Amino acid sequence: MTRSEPAPMRVAESASEYELVLTVAASTTFIVTIDGPAGTGKSTVAHRLAKRLGLEFLDTGAMYRAAALAALERGIDPADGPRVAELVRGMELHFDWTSDPPELYADGVAVGERIRTPEVTRAVTPVASNPLVRAAMVHAQRAIAHRHRRLVTEGRDQGSVVFPDADVRIYLDAKPEVRARRRVDQLRTKGIETTEAEVLAQIMERDRMDESRKDGPLVRPHGADIVDTSFIDIDDVIDRLEAVVRSRAGARLAEGRAASKSGGSRP
Repeated sequence: MTRSEPAPMRVAESASEYELVLTVAASTTFIVTIDGPAGTGKSTVAHRLAKRLGLEFLDTGAMYRAAALAALERGIDPADGPRVAELVRGMELHFDWTSDPPELYADGVAVGERIRTPEVTRAVTPVASNPLVRAAMVHAQRAIAHRHRRLVTEGRDQGSVVFPDADVRIYLDAKPEVRARRRVDQLRTKGIETTEAEVLAQIMERDRMDESRKDGPLVRPHGADIVDTSFIDIDDVIDRLEAVVRSRAGARLAEGRAASKSGGSRP
């Protein structure tokens, strides 16, 4: 088997076996990462998958947006990597998972829809592309995972950089033309008119930047299962992702049983 190929999957023998895996994970860790390019619906499916599995959803995109918002509110240039990274290291970021969707708090204050403004959207690109900021954010994301050990987390480097040893690593993909069409539909629901050609050009440029950046580039994590969402609706996507988690969780349980019989333990 080559390094780029995922390990063979084993389907859990029963629903009770699957539930046992997640119950056991409650006392240790169980992390599902979902990576992929912009426009594949990562945030939406990660949120819904987490609800279905009874796990918590770590919205890393919201965390970067919160950093961009904080920089703007303090008069810091979003492109000033050292100052924004210092800001992130000093911020207390946590989620309230009793809210649906989860509410992000920065230094005790809910960020709400303030992180979705056009100003923040423009500022988040230089913030998220800076290596110093990303290093600080990786630390913040791992700190959250240390306190909340049952997570579905999405982004562009979750399975490759932040949680390379995650129990389940998924790479969500879709054809650029499909992603552009979806984005146009989203914008039109908000009263924003644009063309598919314009949005497609933006997506292609975003992909190029994400894949070529030196720090945390967009890659398929080692051992990740690819799910292409180009021609399936969101309910089918969730079903497929749940099937992947069931298979990987079943394999983990089998490893644990084998280790117990041999007197070893899973690292």
